[in-house]
Amino acid sequence: MDCNLLTLIFILYCIAAAVQLFFYLWFYLAPAFYKHPDLPEKELPPLSVIICAKNESANLKRFLPSVLEQDYPSFEVIVVNDCSEDDSYQVLGEMLSKYQNLKVSTINKDIHFSHSKKFAQFIGIKAALNELLVFTDADCYPVSDKWLRMIASDFSEGIDFVLGYGGLIAEKGFLNRYQRYEAMFIAMQYLGMAIRGIPYMGVGRNFAYRKEVFFRNKGFGRYNHIASGDDDLFVNRNASASSVKVEFRKGAHTRSLAAPGLKEWADRRIRHMTTARHYKLIHKILLIAEPLSRMIFYITFIWLITDAFLWQYVAGIFLLRLSAMFATFYVNGKKLDEKGLLPFILIFDIFSPLINIMLYSGTLRNKSVSKSWK
Repeated sequence: MDCNLLTLIFILYCIAAAVQLFFYLWFYLAPAFYKHPDLPEKELPPLSVIICAKNESANLKRFLPSVLEQDYPSFEVIVVNDCSEDDSYQVLGEMLSKYQNLKVSTINKDIHFSHSKKFAQFIGIKAALNELLVFTDADCYPVSDKWLRMIASDFSEGIDFVLGYGGLIAEKGFLNRYQRYEAMFIAMQYLGMAIRGIPYMGVGRNFAYRKEVFFRNKGFGRYNHIASGDDDLFVNRNASASSVKVEFRKGAHTRSLAAPGLKEWADRRIRHMTTARHYKLIHKILLIAEPLSRMIFYITFIWLITDAFLWQYVAGIFLLRLSAMFATFYVNGKKLDEKGLLPFILIFDIFSPLINIMLYSGTLRNKSVSKSWK
């Protein structure tokens, strides 16, 4: 190989490795060393929990009681039953007679009016009696009855958003394990970046904000036509470094069902990817820089590792980056209570950028994705 070309590739390899180490050591490792404050003794504010549900009767039976039975002095749970065609109405009717803190808002199907999940959320927000709003999904459950206490403890003067961790329920199968890896990796990104003063998203499975912020910013505003974005885009457009706190103590996690099959998973990922193009420019640059540098890192590694003069340097840099990756996933896995992922991290790390490229191409081809509810 030409010496000048080899030198150029080696420099590119070193730059890619440096970018990777920056992301891991500055952003992704930040949650591992984040110290949450002790739960305060102060009087806890009343909360409104909002859950949008469409054809979720089985999940409402399974998961809603764990939300309604939280150890919290004053809270309401608002379920927006959005055009359900299963027995959600009957299930919620039975729960209304049992739980005094449950409220149900029903949206009836209208052939002349179609809407996204944002409209259901707007109905729930309008129905809420309290200033502090907590959001989760119908297929989610909080892992402890202290979930709301921990979320509420992070609100103080000047704090408008609390970003929580929503993991996936562990089940058998390679797809389930990959989805749990994705959820953990995305959490390391948005939690780490928020800790470093660059909040760019939250997840609808577990986050909270002030009602006043919603109405001051005219709700979902100019991105109301996009099916997704009720969580990440709202945070992206309205949060600042000083207005956000993160909450991922183990008792504050939620868990939800992973997609049961490849098609459902791909549809879900493609739908979420449609919102990323609307992020602020700095966020898009950061979110592109990491997977791009990762791809360059692996490609140039394969190119260089067989060189008789450089292989020791190349291998040393590779092992340094690999050590940073495994250490970061290990310590964050302890914090986020994720188990059984470490043996698969390397293969997921190599192939996930390629998978995301294929999925993103699907967002460009599939123009109807923005019309789906969930």
